[in-house]
Amino acid sequence: MKGYVFHGAGQSAWEDVPDPAVKDPTDVIVRVGSVALCGTDLHILKGDLPEVRPGTVLGHEAVGEVVEAGGDVRTVRPGDRVLVSCITACGRCAYCRQGTYGQCRGGGGWILGHRIDGTQAEYVRVPHADLSVHPLPAAMDGKDAVLLADIFPTSYEVGVLNGRVRPGDTVVVVGAGPIGLAAISTARLFSPERIVAVDLAPARLEAAKRLGAEAVADAREMPEQLIADLTDGLGADVVIEAVGAPESFELCTRIVRPGGHVANVGVHGGPATLHLEDLWIKNVTLTTGLVDTYSTPTLLRMAAAGRLPTSQLVTHTFPLDHMQEAYDVFSRAADTGALKVVLGERTHDEVVPVV
Repeated sequence: MKGYVFHGAGQSAWEDVPDPAVKDPTDVIVRVGSVALCGTDLHILKGDLPEVRPGTVLGHEAVGEVVEAGGDVRTVRPGDRVLVSCITACGRCAYCRQGTYGQCRGGGGWILGHRIDGTQAEYVRVPHADLSVHPLPAAMDGKDAVLLADIFPTSYEVGVLNGRVRPGDTVVVVGAGPIGLAAISTARLFSPERIVAVDLAPARLEAAKRLGAEAVADAREMPEQLIADLTDGLGADVVIEAVGAPESFELCTRIVRPGGHVANVGVHGGPATLHLEDLWIKNVTLTTGLVDTYSTPTLLRMAAAGRLPTSQLVTHTFPLDHMQEAYDVFSRAADTGALKVVLGERTHDEVVPVV
């Protein structure tokens, strides 16, 4: 089969790789139908995650069909159409027993495209299938469903829920890429007074407006002043960091109000300064986290009911074997306007929906 293989910082290729096989009785083999690219994949390609070994097939988001199941798998069977979660959960360790699947110590956590071969291939082996794949409604389009593998549960759990968004809050989302836009969409479920999006790209700020941001700010043009003006100088109740850069993290800590929450979602490849000389007196809560995907079943039901704007985040689609071209478009988002890039058997080259 073919897969997209990481060969070291700046080196990758769509090439022949061994077909996956069931290794443990809890495994399934999924024929990939739709797969999405993630900003975390770009961090890997830049060398920001040295634990990813050369030779690893990338990817942790997919929709497909189960073609083989181990003898202990109980929730799905061959022929079932499933969502492959970005997080694998053994279901038995102490972390899994409390729903903290991202920290699984039983051979799970974020392993696909990280510690084992991932989803950007024609087939993928998924360990611990009973908690790591989700049956899909027959009518749900794979291009929409694949966004439930990572970005929606990540933004919802690590951003909105960790940030404790409440009715009447001022919420600032720093970074209007796919994660930030999904955070805007799911923050609206809690009826905040206003949502403000901060980004460098005008196209992303326009997308933020369409998805529910009441105000937007260019990150180069003193967003601190806009937040101060909107909150009578107090600052935001919740600030969600969705970039993964020192500048954006430090901006978040400057615009949060006393007693507010900073929820870091971005993947950081280097250090950021935590200004405790300013923050120690402000009763600020700072959270970090890897998604646990405990919310995926709920989000799937909401998406199937049309309550989540999944399709509005997909700006480019490609056939599965156009992986290199898709990565080129995704990596140049400032020029291409790419938000979420999806590849699959039934997609057409670079279809841009009206959003």
